[in-house]
Amino acid sequence: MKRTNPDSKLVTRRGALSLGVSALTIGTLGIYGCSDTSGNASSGLSDELKAKIAPLLVGDIAAMAIRDNADDLSELTFNGPDGKPMKMSDANGKYRLVNLWATWCAPCRHEMPALDALQKAKGGDKFEVIAISVDGGGEEKPRAFFDEIGLTNLGFYHDPSINVFNELKKKSLALGLPVTLLLDENSRVVANMNGPAEWASPDAFKLIDAVSAF
Repeated sequence: MKRTNPDSKLVTRRGALSLGVSALTIGTLGIYGCSDTSGNASSGLSDELKAKIAPLLVGDIAAMAIRDNADDLSELTFNGPDGKPMKMSDANGKYRLVNLWATWCAPCRHEMPALDALQKAKGGDKFEVIAISVDGGGEEKPRAFFDEIGLTNLGFYHDPSINVFNELKKKSLALGLPVTLLLDENSRVVANMNGPAEWASPDAFKLIDAVSAF
């Protein structure tokens, strides 16, 4: 009778286990190897764009920061200037500075003329300021505010449900009002900030010139 060495079975089992672990390791490396360590696989934003605008976030807009994982806000829904529901993706094709504001927010009221001036100076085929009122109820009060302070360049956007703010809060993009986001042409967040800024300043104009030329 042929005798079996028990140690050989142990070696075989150890070998199989080793091969299994190796395969798992290779598989894991394969998964991570397919990802872009720069973050571009998840964000879709190029390092070139980030490098271009990062040095421009200074002075009056120093509180704005590059968003590493550029959230896709294409599905955000609110009312457009015609009063009808629209998605953020409906305005794709241009960079946008999206600002959430309300008439009861003093810092918001203070910065609205600057946003209006920014739209006048830089708005066009490649860039638009989209200031969305999150006042609850009807649009009468926020529209009256537009007339009261003479905003003539901004389109009137409204989200009476406050859903836009809540969605941004879930993504840690909104802590309070005002909230401002720089979106690329595909509604992905390039940079964001909480709090007011001087949007009619040379610093803001340089930023918009840079992204519009990208």
